[in-house]
Amino acid sequence: MGLIYEKIVRPALFRMEPEQAHDRGRTALMAMGAVPMLCNLVRRYNLVREDKPVKLFGLDFPNRVGLAAGMDKDGEFPKAIEALGFGHAEVGTVTPEGQPGNPRPRLFRYPEHNALINRMGFNNKGAQSMLNALSKHYPKGKRGMPLGVNIGKAKTTSLEQAADDYLACFRKLADQADYFTINISSPNTQGLRDLQTGAYLRDLLRTLRDENLSYAKKLGHEPHPLLLKIAPDLSFKEIDQIITVLLDLHYDGIIATNTTIARPAGLSSNETGGLSGGAFIRKRSTDVINYIYKATEGKLPIIGVGGIDSAESAGEKIDAGASLVQIYTGWVYRGPFFARELAKALKAKGEDWI
Repeated sequence: MGLIYEKIVRPALFRMEPEQAHDRGRTALMAMGAVPMLCNLVRRYNLVREDKPVKLFGLDFPNRVGLAAGMDKDGEFPKAIEALGFGHAEVGTVTPEGQPGNPRPRLFRYPEHNALINRMGFNNKGAQSMLNALSKHYPKGKRGMPLGVNIGKAKTTSLEQAADDYLACFRKLADQADYFTINISSPNTQGLRDLQTGAYLRDLLRTLRDENLSYAKKLGHEPHPLLLKIAPDLSFKEIDQIITVLLDLHYDGIIATNTTIARPAGLSSNETGGLSGGAFIRKRSTDVINYIYKATEGKLPIIGVGGIDSAESAGEKIDAGASLVQIYTGWVYRGPFFARELAKALKAKGEDWI
């Protein structure tokens, strides 16, 4: 299957403009998700379960491989994602109301580096649309994998009012999310990364934590796991400050890392945006994971993201201290059954991490 994708399907898709190819893939995944019999057949072929579920922040993950946010921005095809062998999926980034994102073109391929640059800008249909999609097609309680909701602020919302956007998304989607990821690390919404430092960070995360605790108390159940997604471009001193806040506020985990604004030697491009995929982000994200793991003595669960395009690169993230991994660009380059390949490889190596 992988060879067919690499020799036939990918060349056809790569002749299209990148976002057009993304839209074609999205349409195909939505169509698959709408046919339960097809989904079940595909799932039987791709399903990879660890001998024991990976237990993390109160959730059971059937395997260690997840889909990173950005692919399914509106929660429209998680059923198909599950069928393709993933052990969890993150949908979004979602904002309170729909927004178009940045002008096109805003997605660029660099095949010689197995990389992408994007400056999408949180294009999505809004929290209510995501709620409708999840409630109808992948409702909580009828899932074979955990589903995370990645939340952000609108382009026009000031940093001073950012917490209101995150709260609005949390309140709208709390009934359907298995966990929430607070995205303050995309480079494609102006000023967003300023939320990673200073008073903004602690105030925002405290506000969301308090809302989460209040929501759980009102309904009489456990709070949602809350995770923070960080940039790879932070200094270790800045990472230390973030870790301190996360531990002080009893956050459940961290996702390391988002895309980078840095560029590797040899990548000739004047395009702005976040770089994903390839050896450059692979090394940087692994270094950040290992730093966080050592700094927290393993007390803060880590989901590792960045440059995963092989079993070896996925294993590096686990060896560095991540409990789970997520893929995006590697899936684009390696094809729809890549998650299954990774999950099988990590399962085979799993005894080393027990």
